[in-house]
Amino acid sequence: MNRNRITDTLKNGKILFSDGAWGTFLQQKGLKPGECPELWCIDRASDVLDIAKSYIDAGADMVETNSFGGTSFKLEHYNLEDKVAQINEAAARISREAIKDNGWVIASIGPTGKLLIMGDVTKDDLYNAFKDQAVALEKGGADAVCIETMTDIDEATLAIKATKENTNLEIICTFTFDRTVNGDYRSMMGVSPTDAAIACVEAGADIVGTNCGNGIAGMIDIVKEMRAATPETPILFHANAGLPQNIDGKDVFPETPEDMAKQVNAIIEAGANIVGGCCGTSPAHIAAMKKAVLG
Repeated sequence: MNRNRITDTLKNGKILFSDGAWGTFLQQKGLKPGECPELWCIDRASDVLDIAKSYIDAGADMVETNSFGGTSFKLEHYNLEDKVAQINEAAARISREAIKDNGWVIASIGPTGKLLIMGDVTKDDLYNAFKDQAVALEKGGADAVCIETMTDIDEATLAIKATKENTNLEIICTFTFDRTVNGDYRSMMGVSPTDAAIACVEAGADIVGTNCGNGIAGMIDIVKEMRAATPETPILFHANAGLPQNIDGKDVFPETPEDMAKQVNAIIEAGANIVGGCCGTSPAHIAAMKKAVLG
């Protein structure tokens, strides 16, 4: 496959399919509390490869990487801040090996956990952390970055700019929103879907969207709002398998693959171009949603 840019492939109205949850998959394979998930890219690469292949076998056109916490700020919690390049290159290389030339690697970049508003960090510090991660992911074979689970516009736009100014990767940026008592949606930092979408596009994102925090039903209004704010920009969603329920001390996501499949066409009608999953979703969820869309 001669890979076009994702955005070029979407121009003819094609719907693409992304992958699902990684964290819960790693836990099923034995990731323990307090253990660094990203270090598995080096120490347990075959298990990480198996996760990526599972989603590709389920029909995913693109696959993320095990690099969500791959900035120096996150890795320093495990005394691994000197391994940013090694870990992120390995993460991208594994997903590239899994999908080969049959689809895209959309490398995961998550929040740093630092708040500019609190003076935890400077803009230059954030920019450089995202730059180091993005450069390493591109070197490992990524086609794009998926800057995800963002709540703050300043942090998100710094990640976008750091990637755009230092790599040739396509840029996806997604925010996490919660429904307010007024019935609208805001991120933890008070950002609306409209403001997030516009700010990300202005900063240089090629694709915008939303992930985590909601099942498909809760994301329909978010996607509608983003579509109205940015009519020409592709939209990706990574929905949870419903909202988690604590059962016997464990978070359980209630929506089955069939449940999500029944709702997926409604969110495509709302304006989504890329279908995927977040917490609680599995290869079976991706396969079911793809079947529901393509028949």
